[in-house]
Amino acid sequence: MSKSEEIIAAGERYSAGNYKPLPVVLERGEGVFVYDVEGRRYYDMLSAYSAVNQGHQHPRIVAAMVDQLERLALTSRAFHNDKLGPFLELLCAVSGMDKALPMNSGAEAVETAIKMARRYGYRHKGIAKDRAEIIVCDENFHGRTTTIVGFSTDSDARDDFGPMTPGFVSVPYGDSEALEAAITENTAAFLVEPVQGEAGVIIPPVGYLARCREVCSRRGVLLICDEIQTGLGRTGAMFCFEHDEVRPDILVVGKALSGGLYPVSAALSSEQIMAVFTPGSHGSTYGGNPLASAVGKAALEVLIDESLPERAAAMGARFIAALGPLERSGEVKEIRGRGLLVAIEFHEPIAKQKVKKLMLEGVLAKDTHGSTIRFAPPLVIGEREVDDAAARICRALSVEPAARQG
Repeated sequence: MSKSEEIIAAGERYSAGNYKPLPVVLERGEGVFVYDVEGRRYYDMLSAYSAVNQGHQHPRIVAAMVDQLERLALTSRAFHNDKLGPFLELLCAVSGMDKALPMNSGAEAVETAIKMARRYGYRHKGIAKDRAEIIVCDENFHGRTTTIVGFSTDSDARDDFGPMTPGFVSVPYGDSEALEAAITENTAAFLVEPVQGEAGVIIPPVGYLARCREVCSRRGVLLICDEIQTGLGRTGAMFCFEHDEVRPDILVVGKALSGGLYPVSAALSSEQIMAVFTPGSHGSTYGGNPLASAVGKAALEVLIDESLPERAAAMGARFIAALGPLERSGEVKEIRGRGLLVAIEFHEPIAKQKVKKLMLEGVLAKDTHGSTIRFAPPLVIGEREVDDAAARICRALSVEPAARQG
């Protein structure tokens, strides 16, 4: 039995069965690469679901974390700390929002946005008590809490976890007319992913988010953009909503907000909307702690200083072009993407067997919904790595790779 097999067996002996990972055991990462316990190197084409946009173990973020660890890690929000203010100031400046409420996981930030929207609906829109509704989209993915899975349309996520939390209405993704038709006097908000990541990198029609913004503004409904996966440079802009030249009323961020080193998330909004939270109405023991704040500020500075959104736009276009030979494959239905969030969709549900072939070629990626492979490499990836990774993918999928671009 190999070292990897021994570790996997031990993990499966004691771990809950809520994941079925690929049979690879990773022990080290640097930039766009990860290494297993046998020393094999792989391209990380998942980035921990876009949490590692800045690359594995980015030295500036690691240094900020180590420095803060030696000073102060946790205070709770019962006291002020010297790192929270500068972190939130930069986050608000980058996003164009007035206020931020820091949390830990993405799901917690989504729950924060839901609470914010409901309370605003009651206190400013006059929705009758306990009647507020939030419109969501079919095939959404916003997290794993009981409330959130209650408005999922994925049976794996919600089956036998009921009773489900009421107050949510689902409409087809990409259909702004369906959104408007679903709005009632009780509608507080519309919660949407600018690109649906977990659903398989589903990109809505051009101008969809702008039309949703217009509908929400005209009908007095808050627009909530969940940019936990799509934000912080992933799609070729700092935030995906910038492609439609709009701004949400509430923004949810997480994952790459720490560069993959620590759970950091936040819900952001205007001063008026955020004012619905008063002392004692919401909180988190770890949310906004000095360690998280130091890491979050460093992670944002790396995105800005290294122009990673712009790099994602350029490298994403190069990556999709390099995958072009796959269009000759009778198995491949479509290649699509925005920035460095890219998917290959097959005609048949064969994605899981294909990611195992990719692993043997030194590329780690994730299948989703049976027929789709999602790719989301760290945004620090360069031209040479893009070309090499794409060539490996083509070989794994039994297609001759294209000649390297200049």
